[in-house]
Amino acid sequence: MTPQVTDERPPRRPPLAPPAATPLVERDAEQRLLTALLTSLRAGRPALAEIHGAPGTGRSALLERAAELARDAGVRVAAAQASWEETRLRYGVAGQLTAAIGPTGIGLPLAPGQDDADHTAALCHAFLTAARTHPLMVVVDDVQWADPHSLRWLRALARRLPGTPLMLLTARSGATPAGPDDHLRPRAVDDGTAVTRNTLHLAPLSADGVDAVLAATLRTPVDPAFRDAAARATDGNPAVLRAVAGRFARHGWAPRADHLPQLGDSAVEAIRERAVRTLTTLPGELLDVLRAVAVCGQDATCDLLGAVAAPRTVGTRRALELLSGTGLLTGGDRPAFREPKAADAVLARMSSDRREELYARAAEHAHRAALPDATLAGMLLGARVLGAAWAVDVLRREAARHRATRRPAEAARLLQRALREPMAPHLRVRTLTELAAAVLPSAPEAADRHLRQALLTPADATAGPAWVRAADLYVARGDVAAAQPLIADLAARNQLRDPERGALRALYWLSEHVQPDTTHSLDRPPVPALPDRPAHPAEAAVAAWRAALSGHDITRTRELARAALAPAAADTTPLAAQATACHALVLTGDFAEAHAGLDTVLLRAEHADARAVAGATLVTTALARLHEGRPAEASTALDRAQELMPPHCWHPSTTSLLVALKTLIYLQSGNLDGAERSIGLARAGCAEGSIGWAYLLFARGCTHLATGRRDRALADLLECGRLLLARQVANPALLPWRSAAAHAHGDDPHAPAAFLMAEERRLALAWGAPYAVARTLLATGGPGDSGPPADPAAPAGWQYRQALTALATAPLSGTDTIAPLLRSRAPAADGPAGPERPATGDAPAADRGPAPRGGLTGAELRVANLAVQGLANRTIAAELSVTPRTVELHLTKVYRKLGIQGRPELADALGRVPREKS
Repeated sequence: MTPQVTDERPPRRPPLAPPAATPLVERDAEQRLLTALLTSLRAGRPALAEIHGAPGTGRSALLERAAELARDAGVRVAAAQASWEETRLRYGVAGQLTAAIGPTGIGLPLAPGQDDADHTAALCHAFLTAARTHPLMVVVDDVQWADPHSLRWLRALARRLPGTPLMLLTARSGATPAGPDDHLRPRAVDDGTAVTRNTLHLAPLSADGVDAVLAATLRTPVDPAFRDAAARATDGNPAVLRAVAGRFARHGWAPRADHLPQLGDSAVEAIRERAVRTLTTLPGELLDVLRAVAVCGQDATCDLLGAVAAPRTVGTRRALELLSGTGLLTGGDRPAFREPKAADAVLARMSSDRREELYARAAEHAHRAALPDATLAGMLLGARVLGAAWAVDVLRREAARHRATRRPAEAARLLQRALREPMAPHLRVRTLTELAAAVLPSAPEAADRHLRQALLTPADATAGPAWVRAADLYVARGDVAAAQPLIADLAARNQLRDPERGALRALYWLSEHVQPDTTHSLDRPPVPALPDRPAHPAEAAVAAWRAALSGHDITRTRELARAALAPAAADTTPLAAQATACHALVLTGDFAEAHAGLDTVLLRAEHADARAVAGATLVTTALARLHEGRPAEASTALDRAQELMPPHCWHPSTTSLLVALKTLIYLQSGNLDGAERSIGLARAGCAEGSIGWAYLLFARGCTHLATGRRDRALADLLECGRLLLARQVANPALLPWRSAAAHAHGDDPHAPAAFLMAEERRLALAWGAPYAVARTLLATGGPGDSGPPADPAAPAGWQYRQALTALATAPLSGTDTIAPLLRSRAPAADGPAGPERPATGDAPAADRGPAPRGGLTGAELRVANLAVQGLANRTIAAELSVTPRTVELHLTKVYRKLGIQGRPELADALGRVPREKS
């Protein structure tokens, strides 16, 4: 069977064109052999020779040289060029040769079916007769493409050579594995006239040969490094080498080492151009097989290629042999393109619809053949939608492998392709979450979009764990303002199971103390309040965190945190909630327990590819090391966090925390220059009003304090305190802003520094973790100092004893002293301040503190103190960012609780309010 004829036939190269001006390099031995054979031919002795070589090694050029030598020796030459497009022309090669020797009287049928007669004998007689008249050399280039009828005649002529001055010289691509009947063999005789068959193998050029070709083309000396690189880039192929040299000559590039990048590009382009030229000559069925190889890749078997290409007139194995002869493919059972760009050129000539259909057909056959996932996934990337469940499974498995080997970009491509397929809703939620994790390093905003889409995807209860994971990642990156309403909607769905609903409620409430306060309470979806004794471990984690922030009941805080971190709760508690429970243990001073929990969360986060959770866990580890007074270890943990989550990956509400933490590390290490450089990286933005912004204000205030800028330090520290108190964060174990602000007041006896120190002492002792508080206080220096201790390297035990002494000797004071102080100080001119909390109902969050004074709540005391100063209700409302109606209600409650009739009696009644005892 032979390949079919293409409809479009490019012009055939004239056989044996005039010799090229470029000399044949490293072909001297072959030319000497041909000269000797022609000399023997002139003496009446026949000859048979075949030239083998890969495409581009100069087979045709050597044939042209042989023809020139024959004409010089007085030998007649008949030449033919076999080609793809004439493979099915009966006696096509024979017709070319017959025309070269003159009229023979033989009418050769060229079209199939025109004449079924065998003209082998007549052709042999005509050529033997012509050779006996005058020595004759028959030359056939690319004999592997000769039509079967001409090839049968050439084999017959080779057997009749003895005794006739006739030489058969053919050239065959060395890339084509010849069959047992493809070679021309003479007949064996015993009378001493036997014909020897000579085979000339054209090897690639050596380094010296490459140097000679380049020097002859570029007419300039060649750098040895460039010569060696050119030999490797072109595989010593003369045709590719001359194309590269021609491009260098056109651009005026010298063959030097500084032009090696241009050398590589030129070699690839030359190979691609040769491939494109070859494609224009291929029959349709062979082109289909070649496209199948391009689609299926190196794992494709001959059977798979046959199923995909479905050649009708030529076998798949024979088609691969013929294609390897072009130099496009390698030989063997696993064919592959010699140059990957040639595969792109093959597929680029197809329409997008046909290409997608070819990929789909290849993927379906490859799936039935149980090819590896990597091969299947490569096919599916280019295929149309298959609508098969196995396609989704393959893409997700391969994406997981890429994510495990730190190739997120490849994983993202596979997951995006998987989402084009129809799939169950719960699986779509999981896939979107996996895609978000994959794109986070390169496109964090896109990761958030995928998480939002996952949380908005309708599904049944089977999607519960996937929803929890998506919400976990969303909260961990820091965009909690956008995540909260979505999580609230999910938590309210009836189809959710209790564990998932509890986890979602916990993530909702976890974000309360993280985000900037820009959303009114009435505008948020209704979510059940966090119970005091939650049964769900995730809710216990959030309850422990809120208790630690408020500074109440350290024993209960520990119990809740340990319940959230229990091994039995690991599978039902989101990783972000577990990290939060560890942070609560940091504030209780249980550092060993906290670090054990953080290490476990980090391992689970890295295993689950929860990069944001892992980064947040390392940030908490850095905070813990800072509380312990270990700045070097804190810096190491922070560096690891930023390796996992570079600054661009964090939400802006979190980047301020990273800057603050780095600044505090510098301060605790005594590096004031580093602290000033670090704090200079802070930028105002949507983080204002968040806990991270409070950290930044504290770090900046401490930096100003350490460098002697007390007014600026005091403004930042008091603004930090205002933000924290507005969120009911009173525990000095988190940020000791009161003692730092007291240092900023200096030695002024009329300043309220003593009241700030007393309030911090009262809260620290009430919390019951003096070691953690002491270390935090010493981050900005001892009492009465303007900054950190003069000797940052002082023993930790000495610092601890100094801090305890400061706490024990500070006078006691009430909280009513601090509220007016916070209002009396404006923010520093060089730094932004967080926005006032807007009215959200009956009272702002800052007024809903749990500590009443003489029956009055904190909100009522604030309103009463302002009323005593003579401020009108509307002015008080503006000062506290509430409505005038809210002020009226608070004053009514104050009058009722104190048993008075109105404002004239308010000052005396407030003076009778008892002070809390420490």
